[in-house]
Amino acid sequence: MQITRRQFAGTLAATQASAADRKPNIIWIMADDLGIGDLGCYGQKHIRTPNIDKIAAEGMRFTEAYAGCTVCAPSRSVLMTGKHMGHTTVRSNPGGVPLEEGDITVAQLLKQAGYTTGGYGKWGLGDIGTTGVPSKKGFDEFYGYLNQVHAHFFYPRILVHNEKEVPLPGNENGKRTTYSHDAIAEKALAFIRRSASGPFFCYVPFTVPHLELLVPEDSIAEYRGKITEAEPFIDPRKHYADQREPRACYAGMVTRMDRDIGRIMALLKELRIDENTIVFFTSDNGGAVKLWGGDYFQSTGPYRGRKTDLYEGGIRTPMLARWPKKIKAGSLSKHPWYFADFMATAAEIAGVKTPPNDGISVLPALLGKKQRTHDYLYWELPRYEGTATGRFRKELPMQAARMGEWKAVRPKPDAAVELYNLKDDIGETKDLATQRPEILKKMEEILRIAHEEPHPQTEPRARYWEKA
Repeated sequence: MQITRRQFAGTLAATQASAADRKPNIIWIMADDLGIGDLGCYGQKHIRTPNIDKIAAEGMRFTEAYAGCTVCAPSRSVLMTGKHMGHTTVRSNPGGVPLEEGDITVAQLLKQAGYTTGGYGKWGLGDIGTTGVPSKKGFDEFYGYLNQVHAHFFYPRILVHNEKEVPLPGNENGKRTTYSHDAIAEKALAFIRRSASGPFFCYVPFTVPHLELLVPEDSIAEYRGKITEAEPFIDPRKHYADQREPRACYAGMVTRMDRDIGRIMALLKELRIDENTIVFFTSDNGGAVKLWGGDYFQSTGPYRGRKTDLYEGGIRTPMLARWPKKIKAGSLSKHPWYFADFMATAAEIAGVKTPPNDGISVLPALLGKKQRTHDYLYWELPRYEGTATGRFRKELPMQAARMGEWKAVRPKPDAAVELYNLKDDIGETKDLATQRPEILKKMEEILRIAHEEPHPQTEPRARYWEKA
């Protein structure tokens, strides 16, 4: 049955009339392994990101925002549960470790507040048949990759829709026809379109620009000959596809994501729900581009380290927020916050209470009001023994904490704690541990009290997506 123009106009008018009475829609878009320096609005010179830069121009850009962890799954666990790395459930990164039955997620909270919920991209917090699948964690629909290792590949044989395997036509037997990012973007757009009467929560954890380095030819062609190319990326393990033009490919992946973010923003205006929708954009951890491309893109900006480190380059991320007529266009915030704060923020936007967690709502900062700050921010990354035992090594884990301008880092398990003053030394080059013992003592106490022993980590052994 076709809808006439008059019927569509009537529906649209009703939608507009009730918009003022609805709770705001919330969209959280997250790149995978994108460095803070990979975006034009943070100084990138080689990679085009016009749509993301427009979000910054029309909203707020944060310069001191942080991921939940320095690797994928733990960071996402912090984001979803509102609990920092000393408390959250998933603290290892093998691929399929699930959230536990008692974990409450942002999606469950918003579902209780009357939101329709959808997730599109990489989940990483529970595979088929576990307690952590999105359908058990508040999502009405999920499409993409459940297992993180599956998400390493951009032309997979199948993706997952809720808990069902969905073939991608043309990707059988190693063929490359359907680029998974494109399929995921289409599903996110479809969800927004059919949920326009709102309120809705759309979680879009895109999988680019994580390895493997693959993108359709039209995205590589834009950069071919326009940037200085690196040596070919040849994987000796033959795990990933070899890439002869790694920098052009990386840039193309970022710009392709930017294109689809532009489509999301355009759809909000088309549906006339733009002003009632808050959009966040970030990355799940610090940049990983140094693994193959040197410092050409300066993906981690002026910061030390990269993904897998707890120095600033491993955890400081881009963070943008746009909400017309609520967030001041072109505003800049130096308020330090991290993924643990998203649950509290979303709850305040939706007008619902949160379960106990480690977050503080940053809605006041977004609205230009006085903002309460954390006593400290905390991160860790315990060393996981593997699925044979599901346990962690008995040692002090890699840890980091920030208290005001002071940052403490235990860079390796059982290593001595280093101390940096971020106000004077953003690159973390001068260890002041011996010069400021009184500050070091306070920071070591934070590292002690913030850490609770992690639960054993289990994951399914069956890898359905590896079937021929």
